[in-house]
Amino acid sequence: MAEAERIIDTPDTPDGSDEPAAAGERTPQGQRTGRGRRIAVLFAVAAFAYTLDLVSKMLVVAKLERHAPIQVIGDWLELHALRNPGAAFGFGAAFTVIFTLIAAAVIVVIIRLARKLYSFPWAIALGLLLGGALGNLTDRIFRSPGVFEGEVVDFIAPKGFAVFNLADSAIVCGGILIVLLSFRGLDPDGTVHKD
Repeated sequence: MAEAERIIDTPDTPDGSDEPAAAGERTPQGQRTGRGRRIAVLFAVAAFAYTLDLVSKMLVVAKLERHAPIQVIGDWLELHALRNPGAAFGFGAAFTVIFTLIAAAVIVVIIRLARKLYSFPWAIALGLLLGGALGNLTDRIFRSPGVFEGEVVDFIAPKGFAVFNLADSAIVCGGILIVLLSFRGLDPDGTVHKD
């Protein structure tokens, strides 16, 4: 966690702009609009991803579980309800509690890092990660067989691939965006570096 905070750790801006303050400068309250907008984007993206995931899982449990799969694109893509005790795409079924703790830790780290966020693309990426982690963590806590051991509802079943859900998709998209931003040299604090 300390390494992640070090990467994003940027002093607040003195004038509410997107430029980091000089070392040692303090920012008056109410003048952090640039950062505030990015935090709002992060949480809006997270809320959107989380809501889509939650609603889709509620519909799947109500309408699709214990029914035959629905073919969406021939046999290339089906909607097929499954309960997954493991991680994304069905990996690690024996480590449900560990994945629950990892998801909780990811959520805490993203929320702590949000206070030093100055980049819109990073806000979107972290929002996707946060929304996806919250979506699957909700299943882990509230679904059977029990608290922190709940099975995640998966339902998107491409031919020849593991079954997954919208939370998994948000996590993967957020991760890909972070990799692309890193390759382009854009840091979470809004600075661009070239190595």
